[in-house]
Amino acid sequence: MSVAERPVEMAQRPVEMKPARPGIDWRGRALDRAPFLVACLMLALIVAIYGSLQSGVFSLDEINLDTAAAMTLMLAATGQTIVLVRGGIDLSIGGMISLGTVIAATRFTDDPSTVALWTLAILALGFLIGALNGLLISLLKLQPFLVTLATWSILNGVAMIILPTDGGSVPGWWVGFGYAQLFGLTSPVWMLLALLLFWWWFRATRVGVTIQATGSNEKSAFLSGVSITRVNVITYGLSGLFAAGAALYLTTQTGAGSPTIGKDYILPSVAAAVIGGVSLFGGRGHLAGTLIGAFVLTLIGNLVFVLHVSSYWQPVASGVILLLSVLASSVAEKAARNRVQ
Repeated sequence: MSVAERPVEMAQRPVEMKPARPGIDWRGRALDRAPFLVACLMLALIVAIYGSLQSGVFSLDEINLDTAAAMTLMLAATGQTIVLVRGGIDLSIGGMISLGTVIAATRFTDDPSTVALWTLAILALGFLIGALNGLLISLLKLQPFLVTLATWSILNGVAMIILPTDGGSVPGWWVGFGYAQLFGLTSPVWMLLALLLFWWWFRATRVGVTIQATGSNEKSAFLSGVSITRVNVITYGLSGLFAAGAALYLTTQTGAGSPTIGKDYILPSVAAAVIGGVSLFGGRGHLAGTLIGAFVLTLIGNLVFVLHVSSYWQPVASGVILLLSVLASSVAEKAARNRVQ
C-alpha cells in the first residue's frame, strides 16, 4: 500500500464514538421525593415557629423530650409503614398496644428475669397476632381493613378482661429505662437511630425488596414466583412486633397499663406515614419520612400549647397537614406519570 492510499483508508474507517453518559434527571428525582421534601418543609416551618415562641427549643434537652414524646408513635408507625408499602393497612396495632400495656402492668415484677421473660412473650405475641392477620388475609381473600378491624376489637376485649380500667404498675427501674442517658442522649434518641439503621438494612434484604415489589404490583410479583401468603405473614407479623414494642415503650412513660390507649395510635400511625410520603397504594415509602411525620404530629401539640389556644385545634391542624401531604403526593405522582408518557 502506497503512502498516498493510507489517508484514504483511514478516512474510510468508522470513527468509534464513546457512549454519552446519561445526565442526572434532577427533575425526576425531585418529583419522586416531593412528598418527603414537603414533610421536611412542614417540620422545618413548625420548628421555626415553635422556636420563635419558646426558648430552648434547639437544645439537646428539648430534642430528648420531643423524641421521647414521639417514640411510641414512631414505633407503631414503623410497622404501619411496612404494611402500607405492601399495599395494606393494619388497624389491629391499637389492640396490640392496649393488650401489651396491660400484660406488662399486671405481670411485670421487680425481678429482671421475670420482666425479660414477659417482654419476650409480649413481642412474640405481637408477631404471632400480626402473622395470623396476614394468614387470614391471604387464605380467606379478605380485605386487610376488615380483618385487622376485627382483630383490633378482639384484642381490645381481651385487654379489658385482663385490666378493666387504667392501672397496674411496672418496676421503677423499667420506667427509668425510658429516661436513661448515654453521651447526653436519652434512650429514645438511640432507639430512633436504631430504627433508621434497621430500615437501611431491611430495605436491602430480600424480604424488604419482595414486600416493596409486591406492593408495587402484586400480580407481577406472583407471576415471578413470590409467595403472597408468605409476604403477608411476614409483613403483618412485623407490624404486630413493632406494635408490641410500642406498648412496652409506652409503659416506660406511663408506668401503668391501659386497655383503651391503643386507639390513640391507629390513625396517627397512618397519618405519620402519609405525611412522610408513604403511598397508600403501596410500593413507595421510606421510614425517614414516617419518622418526620411523627415529629410533625407531636410538635403540633406543643405548638398549640405554646400558642395558648384550645387543644381542639390540634386535630384541625393535623388534618390540614395531612391533606396538604396527600395533595403533594398526588401532584408528584401525576407529574411523574406524565414524564413517563
